[in-house]
Amino acid sequence: MIKDSGNRTEFESGAVRDIQEGKGRCDLLPLEVVAQIVEDEYGYEEASIIRAIEIFKNSGCQGHLYAAMSNTKGLMFLSVSTMLLEVAIHFEDGAKKYGDRNWEKGIPTDRYIDSAVRHYLKYLRGDTDEQHDRAFIWNIMCCIWTCENKPELNTYAK
Repeated sequence: MIKDSGNRTEFESGAVRDIQEGKGRCDLLPLEVVAQIVEDEYGYEEASIIRAIEIFKNSGCQGHLYAAMSNTKGLMFLSVSTMLLEVAIHFEDGAKKYGDRNWEKGIPTDRYIDSAVRHYLKYLRGDTDEQHDRAFIWNIMCCIWTCENKPELNTYAK
């Protein structure tokens, strides 16, 4: 189940998402510092995910997001097939909440990064109010898709 505040932000593209306000802005965190803190607390593998996202933010190159996703194997999911099946549930839940393929209308990449980092930190903290592991992957996947299909929405493009 995807949490729902009942409040929506609508983008120029017509896509809608739950509000951002009051959740913090994880996209504004200095992720190189966050990665070191995560490494000290959890370990190198856990920090490598944050580092890959930071490299994406600095370069705009989505290949680093693939690396972030890849680094979750064994940490969040036992296998790639399990990850994909779990994320398919997240796509289904999102379709129920916002409509089929709402996200494909176009959402800026900074919103995906903000949400992905927040879900990852909640996953590390052990929060169980949502499936933070699959929400993290969903945001990374949709960010990659946006970079490839709507490059004008890649707020990190150089």
